[in-house]
Amino acid sequence: MEWSIAAMGLLVGLLVGMTGVGGAALLTPLLILLNISPTVAVATDLFYNSITKLFGSIQHYRQKTIDFKLVKYLAMGSIPGAVVAILLLELYPPLHNIQETIVKHMLGIVLIVVALASIAKLWFSKLEENRWQMKPITEKRSLTITIGIILGFIVGMTSIGSGSLFALAMMFFYRLGAARLVGTDIVHAFFLVTAAGILHAGFGNIDYGLAFNLLLGSVPGVIVGSSLSAKLPSKPLRTFMAAIILISGIKLI
Repeated sequence: MEWSIAAMGLLVGLLVGMTGVGGAALLTPLLILLNISPTVAVATDLFYNSITKLFGSIQHYRQKTIDFKLVKYLAMGSIPGAVVAILLLELYPPLHNIQETIVKHMLGIVLIVVALASIAKLWFSKLEENRWQMKPITEKRSLTITIGIILGFIVGMTSIGSGSLFALAMMFFYRLGAARLVGTDIVHAFFLVTAAGILHAGFGNIDYGLAFNLLLGSVPGVIVGSSLSAKLPSKPLRTFMAAIILISGIKLI
């Protein structure tokens, strides 16, 4: 066990628990700062995320706060999108030769988008229903799959956005209550990051020891952070975290 890695996991877990900001947006840049290659950082984070999302999925299944049809349509696009992204980086020589550079720069761009999206969520949640939200899910099947393909490709390449970007899309295009939105987002993210993680595992990109040490710290961190979240002001904290993510993204580009 490496206590420094576990401590980093604890810090990330605390911040995620207190703010709800995605762990991948915090963890992946930190791993790269520790001189871990971008590809290994992304793959390890996907594996780590798969385990954490599993526990969240079980809880929301028990609470019956999941829109399974929306999960299915999103996954029909997102899983192939992630698979294509990973295969392009691993098997297409012109991209594979500069894989680390591509992942690092793409990561920086996505971090900036996620930071802005995190702030936007505070405003979008107050908007009145739009025409997209009023349509039944069956009429938005193609739109949903397309959203899945685009965002899934991004997640496959960077490990970031499985929660934050999809949550923002769900908030804008679908009519879901708060608990159902969170539950649907977590369950879909579980399927997406698990599929991407398995593919990365096949290419030998995951550092399992690193993931294990991160989990040792982050699980209690999330529990403690979640208990503190009710006692702390959420908007200033989320804005502060978004600012940190934005700075990290700019530094990686």
